[in-house]
Formats: sequence, C-alpha cells, structure tokens
Amino acid sequence: MTAAAIPAPNERGLFGHPRGLALLFFVEMWERFSYYGMRALLVLYLVNALGWSDGDAARLFGTYTSLVWLTPIIGGYLADRFLGTRRSMIIGALIITTGHFLLALQSMPTFYLGLACVIIGTGFFKPNVSTQVGQLYPPGDPRRDAGFTIFYMGINLGATIAPFACGYLGERVGWHFGFGAAGVGMLLGLLLYLKFRAQLLPGIGLPPTSEMRAARAAEDNAGSNNVRLGIIGAAVGALVTWLAAGANIDIGGWLTGGGWVQLILGICVGAALSISVLSTHGEERKRVIAVFIVTFFVIFFWMAFEQAGSSMNLFADRYTDRAVGSFSIPASWFQSVNAFFIIVSAPLVAWLWRFLSARNREPSTALKMVIGLVLVGLGFVFMVLGARGADVCAAQVGPDAAREQCHVASPLWLVAAYLMHSLGELSVSPVGLSYVTKVAPARLVAMLMGVFFLSNAVANYLGGILAAQTENIAKQGTFFSIPIVTSWGAALLMLALVPLLKRLTASAKV
Repeated sequence: MTAAAIPAPNERGLFGHPRGLALLFFVEMWERFSYYGMRALLVLYLVNALGWSDGDAARLFGTYTSLVWLTPIIGGYLADRFLGTRRSMIIGALIITTGHFLLALQSMPTFYLGLACVIIGTGFFKPNVSTQVGQLYPPGDPRRDAGFTIFYMGINLGATIAPFACGYLGERVGWHFGFGAAGVGMLLGLLLYLKFRAQLLPGIGLPPTSEMRAARAAEDNAGSNNVRLGIIGAAVGALVTWLAAGANIDIGGWLTGGGWVQLILGICVGAALSISVLSTHGEERKRVIAVFIVTFFVIFFWMAFEQAGSSMNLFADRYTDRAVGSFSIPASWFQSVNAFFIIVSAPLVAWLWRFLSARNREPSTALKMVIGLVLVGLGFVFMVLGARGADVCAAQVGPDAAREQCHVASPLWLVAAYLMHSLGELSVSPVGLSYVTKVAPARLVAMLMGVFFLSNAVANYLGGILAAQTENIAKQGTFFSIPIVTSWGAALLMLALVPLLKRLTASAKV
C-alpha cells in the first residue's frame, strides 16, 4: 500500500476517526455475532440434541476453540505474503458463512465439515480485519489506540446480542435456526463490506505488489537462520509433546484420539520459543524471556475464563433457576453477560488506570495480570457458592434426575461470576497486548504477538480438558474449586516473579 492510499489524518467519520472505522466496526460486529452465537449453542447442542456425554462435548469444544485461535497465524501470513487483507477477509467470511449453514443442516458429516469451515474461515478473517483497522491511521497518528478501543466495542456488541438471537432460536425454535442465524450474521457482515469497501477503505487491504513481494523474499533469505531455528524448535516441541503425553503410547491412536491438536500446539510453541530466544542476545533476550513468562501465566487465566462456553454453560442449563414468571430464560443467554460487562466497565477501568497513573500508583503490567488471575478465581468462588444447593438437590434425586429437577441456583451467582471474569479480562487482555508491543524487540513484535495469541489456543484446549472433568467429579462445587486453585496458584507464583520481570524489562519502557 502506498502512502497516498492511507486516509488523510483529518478525515473524520466515527467519533472523529476515519470513516472506514465505522465499516470495520460493523463488519467485525457481525462476524463476532456469528462466532459467539454458535459458541453459545455448541455444547448445549452436543449434549441436549445429540446426546453426547459432558466430557466428549467439552473436549470437542476445547479443540474447536483452540483451533479457532491457532489458524489466524496462518491466515495472517497468507494475507501478508500473497492475498492482501481485503481478499483474505472476503474468503474468510464466505467460508465462515458456509460453515454455519452446514451446521444448520444437522447431519454429522455436515456438522464436522461446518466446524472445519468456521475454523478455517476465522483464520482468514480475524487477523486481517484488525490489520485493516491499523492501516486506517498514518504512522504516529494519536487516534490509533482510541480507534482500536472503538473497534473492540464492536466485538463485544456482537458478542452481547448474538446469544439472545441465536440462543433463543436454537433452544426454543430449533437448533438449525440458531446455527442458521449465526450464518446470516456473517453474511450480513460480508455484504456490508462488499458494498462499502471501495468507498470507505480506498487502497486498503490490496495484495502486495511485486516490489513488496521481492523485498519480503529478500527478508526471508536474510532470515534463513530463523527458519533453521524454527525447524529445530518445532522438532523439539513435537518430541516434548509426545513425551508429555506418554512416550510408550501408540502414536497412531494418540494422534487420532486428539493428540494431533497437542502436536500442532507443541510444534508452534517450540518453533516460536527457539526463534525468539536463540536469535537474540543480551537485553533483547531478557525481554523475550519476559514475554514468554507473562504468556505462560495468561494460559491459566484463559483456561479458567473459557469455562463460560462449556461447564458454566451446562450449569446454567441444568442447575440455574431461570424462571421469570412464566418465561424460562434460555441458558445460552448468560453468554451475553460477559460482553455486556466489558462494554460497561471498560471505560471505568481505563479511567482507573489513568487516575492511578497521575498519582504514580498505577500497578505494573505484571501486577495487573496478577489482579486478573485473582479476579477470575474470585468469579469461581461465586460459582462454588451457587452450586451448594444444586449439589444437595443432586444428592437427593440422583445425577440423572438432577438435570431436570435441580434448577435451584440463583442466576445472580452466574452474573456475579461473569462480572469478576470481565474485570479480570480487562486486567489481562488489553494490558497483555500492550505489554508485548512495549517489551518485544522491534523485529520480533509480530511473532511474539502471535505467541501471545497462541496462549489462547493452548488455554482453550486445556480448558476443554478441564471442563471434561465434570464427568468424573460429581459435585459442581468441587469442580468449580479447581479453577480457583489454578488461577490463584498462578497469581501467587506470578506475584513472586514480578521483581524478576521488572529486571528483565529494565531496558524497555513498561
């Protein structure tokens, strides 16, 4: 993209920002509508419609959401090198829409094919819509951070309204209507983008020119050592993953039983760790190590947080009193609570950090993440308290009858839990993204940002394994105690490492 193609700094549209931001805001809103609408239904559909066990449903959910976070690394690379962000977004939106409509057909072959399409399509779409937001602003434009904040609101607006529409249709009308509504949402976003992209995003997202490709090829040749390091790291990562799974197991059985996801994650982590650590020295290496330490602890946050779509979703369905007069609240509607709290509380949290900063009392990034881990654990304290009555009821009527007869927990327990999780998210997610951009060496920022997102993939996979333990743990209160222990244990360890992180990042402005 040439400099002339970048929108002029004085171009005003949405709240004083380039007009293209409004288009990307609504396109992303509809894409997130499609994703969160289907996410709210997936486990409920598997368990209530297909008769899957809780464990199998949770493991599939974890695998699915893990791959959704993993494929954008590939989609971003293809857009950067060959397709451009514009084509990649269109391809991704078409594949996502196809995936949701395949899910609506409700046969097992189309079900798995639909999930695969959503995974692949998200890989093309998700990284490139965010990239286009950045391309709206010239270098040094002070509106950039505020623009991303507005864009983030679009994400959460879509996540807020999706469970209401898709959840109601899926649970009360028919599952295929819920999945189909998610597809309609993505289709609306695609049509909106195709209609206004030329007018509002002139010159943005075009494929790389031949000169740009030649320059990147030269960069690739210059970085051939990184390729070697990546191959070595990938091999070590694969070996460590296999050993961690049990080196004496049948490899074929392990891979077909879900080990292939573990293998992919191990390869990605190993390659990234090898390239970033072994290609740096001195202060740069210290800062890279700091990023990996922080990223490791982020896994514990998201592993607990992502119980929302699995174990907490089932708790809402089976054990929560959802009656409001003659109306019963669909269980999937509780999936909107987190996004709603993000929209409401994000400005307040941002104000709090500025307020403390003006008085030289703002916590460090690492300490904010400690706070986030404490808050997500606190959310599960409310879940444990809310589960007491359900566990008593289940003990009286038996586990099978409990699903129909033990809707005794107040919905306020779930609301309180999601409030804590939302505040925790605001202490971890935007803060962590900012931390990576500040600490990572300039030549490794993109890759280390990918590593930060890779932690979400690992966490979602582990979150699915954790949620599957509901099959083996009879009491809900006992199960929800596990993420309290993991989150608070990680918080204590990270708190102890705060001085080390400060020393490792002494050369950076954190």
